[in-house]
Amino acid sequence: MRLFAGKVPVIASEVVQSLATAGDIETQAPNEVQLDVESVLKEYLRSERRVVDDAKTLMESRGTPYAELGKMKTQVARDQRVPMGEDALPFLLDQILEILFHSQNVEEVFAEDVVLRKKITAILRKHMDVEAELDKDVRSKIKNLEEGTASFETEYARVMDQLKRNKKLS
Repeated sequence: MRLFAGKVPVIASEVVQSLATAGDIETQAPNEVQLDVESVLKEYLRSERRVVDDAKTLMESRGTPYAELGKMKTQVARDQRVPMGEDALPFLLDQILEILFHSQNVEEVFAEDVVLRKKITAILRKHMDVEAELDKDVRSKIKNLEEGTASFETEYARVMDQLKRNKKLS
């Protein structure tokens, strides 16, 4: 599961529209509430980017091979207390609920936490599970190359970047 910058406005809009339409929240300024939700998601993306940058810097200073980036990211994320992977979803849910309860743009929250969590989780999952679909699309386009070869890796990265641009995910 991964949050893409291109999906932030879509997710925020869908969360606010879904909750407001169902009567779970009351707001006179849904666009402002959407901006509040977007700010939570963008801050998470900034934190995630900072973890990657710090991990790369640490690897460079230690002379660690690039193959260890995943382990280093995990260590840096743990040190900075930034949830990654599957831990990101509950964190984002908590942050979005917090902003809804404290936003000056939300007059009233009528729904229980559990109801809000279910609705927001469904929206986040729908938009964050895009990566598996992208992987499948990329592999179908480069099925003539043998997996594990340098040409496969190069072509995989090129096609993945192209699909992300086409779908406005990057």
